Amino acid sequence: MRLPEFQRPVRNLYHCQRPKRRHIHGIVRILDRYVFRQVFIACLGAVGFFTFILLTAKVLRELLTFMLTGQLTIATAVPLMALLVPFVIVYTLPMGLLCGILLVLGRLSAESETIAMRAAGQSLARICRPIYALAFVATAGAVAINLYYMPMAITKQKQELAQIVRGDPLKMIVPKTFVRDFRNTIVYVNEKKGEELRDIWIWELDRDQRVTRFLRAESGRLDLDEANNQLVITLNHVAGENRSAKDPESFKAPPQQLFFETTSHGLSLDYLFGQQTFRRKIDWLTWHELRSEEARLEKPVANLSDSDRMKQLVKVRFSMQEKLSTAFSVISFALIAVPLGITVSRRETSANLGVALILALSYYFLTVAAEWMDHFPNIRPDLFLWVPNLIFIGIAIWLHRRAERVS
Repeated sequence: MRLPEFQRPVRNLYHCQRPKRRHIHGIVRILDRYVFRQVFIACLGAVGFFTFILLTAKVLRELLTFMLTGQLTIATAVPLMALLVPFVIVYTLPMGLLCGILLVLGRLSAESETIAMRAAGQSLARICRPIYALAFVATAGAVAINLYYMPMAITKQKQELAQIVRGDPLKMIVPKTFVRDFRNTIVYVNEKKGEELRDIWIWELDRDQRVTRFLRAESGRLDLDEANNQLVITLNHVAGENRSAKDPESFKAPPQQLFFETTSHGLSLDYLFGQQTFRRKIDWLTWHELRSEEARLEKPVANLSDSDRMKQLVKVRFSMQEKLSTAFSVISFALIAVPLGITVSRRETSANLGVALILALSYYFLTVAAEWMDHFPNIRPDLFLWVPNLIFIGIAIWLHRRAERVS
């Protein structure tokens, strides 16, 4: 049936508009893919860069001594290094995402690409939708890493390193080197011949790192005590002194002189390689283990005073909230980076890196300031760890509205 003449233009207009709509949607999808690809590549490079730097520092601090003493070879050290990656990613993922977004949006804004997108009818929120999607995915990954993979990886790394060290504990003592790997104890050995140690110096320290006891022996021997998780050093022909426990640096009264023909001294490995749950650091516990520990400490515990129980409970809650707040800092950094990257309009990499560094340092300063509230356990000081995230999100909302009005 033929349409009347006056209806034909309407039909022609309808048919010619549909391809235009599809064409516009196609352009939008292309823009989404373009923005997502640019931000993803920049963020991946930034995360990799920061991870390499922090991982190198972590390896130098924790594994270099064992590699120099021959306890770790390259083949055994590489898997241990890989197990440190989740621990480092916890801190580099928010920083890398912040830096990548600032770099890409700063370049797009400096080259007027964002202006062209806005001229095509795209709002700021619509342009940055792929960035927000990437940030939410990264946040979900950060939650999984913080609550599960990082604690499991760091625990496994400590356990494997402990097994390697226990295979030949004598290698922990390096001749003519001050060994500081034991809690509140410094050991110095002048010479090592086989299993025999000669000219041994031992300093015991208090919490303020002041010497409270000093021993010097002509010779000795090092053995492993598996039951008590410690190294036992047997000393022969020993001389030394005891200092005042209250004020070790006061010499008003002469220190107590010590002389032994034979004595032994334990070097605990708990500080380095705690394997059992109650010996592991709180930060090495997974989310379910932290919840179980919290439930245990919420009730009276035998052989534990209420004050000590509350202190441990605060530490557990701080660890739980720190893991969550650090994971959600990924989305906080992304939200503040979007309007800031567009308004700054800088193509220079150094300038954007400087902005990212200032923001990251500000966030971690606020986090440290929130941890100062741990002296007030009755007001749930662990919840103050969310204050930096709330501040960043509030600033991001204000900057976003300001960017929308300006553009």
